[in-house]
Amino acid sequence: MRILGIDYGTKRIGLALTDENNRLAFPKEILVNDSNTFKKLEQIIKEEQISEIVVGESVDFSGKLNALSARIEVFILELEEKFRLPIHKQKEFLTSVEARKSGVNKKSLSPSQAHSKIKQIKSGRIDAQAAALILQRYLDKKNLSSN
Repeated sequence: MRILGIDYGTKRIGLALTDENNRLAFPKEILVNDSNTFKKLEQIIKEEQISEIVVGESVDFSGKLNALSARIEVFILELEEKFRLPIHKQKEFLTSVEARKSGVNKKSLSPSQAHSKIKQIKSGRIDAQAAALILQRYLDKKNLSSN
């Protein structure tokens, strides 16, 4: 059984999955946030044998919930109602920024690499990487407390 990580956005939803041992998180894909979102999530939950879900909790620079938080709460309530799985929240402070920077030194990029990076950001691949960061933080916290 795996854990699904979600980086909720009003336009796109980034998804990540754990490995079979629930120790490492990997970007999975990006969903367009539309009327088909829950159908697509249901398919992924069944195919990947998801047992838990971790949703990024959006906070501002002072650590307080921000404008997106209310929409995330509604999304979580819908997830709970539709899938009846345990849902955990994990603070997602600057995960999208961190995902954009992950392993890249801007000065070392060739022009084609820079173009590729811009395409990743525009295509939303960053959202799946952010979901993986959220999920990994949750796993690290969970594994640390169980030791």
